[in-house]
Amino acid sequence: MLKFRFTLTRPALLALASISLACAPVKGSSLLSNPGFEADPPGSSHNVLGWQLYGPNDYNESDFSIAHAGTNYFKVYQAFDGSVNYSGCYQDYISGPGATYSVDGWAYTDAGDAIAGQNAAWIEVTFRDANANILGLYRSALITTNLVASGGFPKSQWNQLPITNQYDPNTFQITNTVTQLVAPPGTIFLRYQIVFQGDAANSAGSVYFDDLNLAQIGSAPYGNMNIVWSDEFDGDSVKTNIWTYDLGASGWGNNELEYYTSRTNNSFVANGLLHIVARQESYNGSIYTSARMKSQGLFSFTCGRLEWRAQFPSGVGFWPALWLLGTNISTIGWPNCGEIDVFENTGTNTTMVQSSIHTGSDATAVYNFFDGDAVTNFHTYTLDWTTNSLLFYVDGHLFETQTNWNSSYSDYPFPFNQPFFLIMNFAIGGNYVKNPPPSEIDAHSVFPSEVLVDYVRLYNTTAPFRIAIEQTSSNLILTWPSNIVAHLQAQTNSHSSAIGQTWYPVSTATNKAAITPAPGNAFFRLTSP
Repeated sequence: MLKFRFTLTRPALLALASISLACAPVKGSSLLSNPGFEADPPGSSHNVLGWQLYGPNDYNESDFSIAHAGTNYFKVYQAFDGSVNYSGCYQDYISGPGATYSVDGWAYTDAGDAIAGQNAAWIEVTFRDANANILGLYRSALITTNLVASGGFPKSQWNQLPITNQYDPNTFQITNTVTQLVAPPGTIFLRYQIVFQGDAANSAGSVYFDDLNLAQIGSAPYGNMNIVWSDEFDGDSVKTNIWTYDLGASGWGNNELEYYTSRTNNSFVANGLLHIVARQESYNGSIYTSARMKSQGLFSFTCGRLEWRAQFPSGVGFWPALWLLGTNISTIGWPNCGEIDVFENTGTNTTMVQSSIHTGSDATAVYNFFDGDAVTNFHTYTLDWTTNSLLFYVDGHLFETQTNWNSSYSDYPFPFNQPFFLIMNFAIGGNYVKNPPPSEIDAHSVFPSEVLVDYVRLYNTTAPFRIAIEQTSSNLILTWPSNIVAHLQAQTNSHSSAIGQTWYPVSTATNKAAITPAPGNAFFRLTSP
């Protein structure tokens, strides 16, 4: 929830209202997966969970006496191939224009294997667009033999490396020293990267990294990307102006076994969650029932950042999915209309999710949970969609990028430059889950089981999320961007007593409210959604 607060005091209304906007900086735990490498198995391994490795010599290693904290750390050194070469690891994390971060990490070079020659190592963050083009570049100090020799990077001890140097991404020259990193316009994601640059002289030496940190500053994780549409499932029934249903037991082209209904037995809203429930019951010739909800004919969109927060069950034959179809399916059919699978899962493998696109020529990728996590916990599944790219994330971690596809119906970027509608369903059986027979499903699954959806939200870059104020002869006119899902709330207590008190909604039909001042202080804020 994004919040902006300002105070209006009666004396100031005689001239220009006194306004104070507040958005307190927040620094939380690292946004990175496995930032201290403790999720990796002990020993030495060229498999570092949550990270993409590049170059030949980068390892998870274990030594309690060396690690900065815990047991594990990341060791990297050069390729020894007679040319300038690079090794390291990276993670891509969701971002947005104007989002701000504090970034650092810890590094170590052992006296017995200190970095040598013209080798160098550093930590860097690059802000990138949907096609991975670099828009902004920041680096820590470079670990070099000269820095080590001068005592600027003492050997055999851990040294903190804050990222404070801003570079020109075209010339790779330092342009500024900063205290925080700001995502430039056009940013879709950032890359946190460890780099070891090996020289052509095959010089020796290695560097260890541990306890890496990427912390968001402020309360706007996507910067100027704001919610422009959402369903928070915060009422007491499914919103019929957004959702309708597919009905029946046709197998749906996948040999599914369930009968889809619109009954509240199979889909309902309660306690701020949408429940899609699969049941084992005889119904119109089928032995299972469930729901397949869709926004077809009610809501569709083209491009944006779509975010689902959901939890899924485990069980043989379970096939939950969150996905999109082109609105022109009724005229040109599937797969010509295009399909985007933001998430699907087989209930027998709860530690993986799959995201795909279908145009007649398919492309897909799998995200694997680790460290005991699974789809049976709530996670955020996100699609970044532009007319020439589709990026897929789990909990902000980018794991799939599609920037090229083929369609026999029309030229690229068709069909992903057309409107799509949303679908949420919970299938039982079918091709995707390898068609288990009902006897196997019944023996190894629990009914009823349910998919839980906390919300679905659509983000786009908008004007800043804040309140503007204008004074008329007797009122103050409060306005905010019209395309953001936002709600005005107020408190009328004094400032000291208002802290922690209940906020109440201010009823407005538009993005404007006329406030008639009263004695004392008033506090107003926007909440989204």
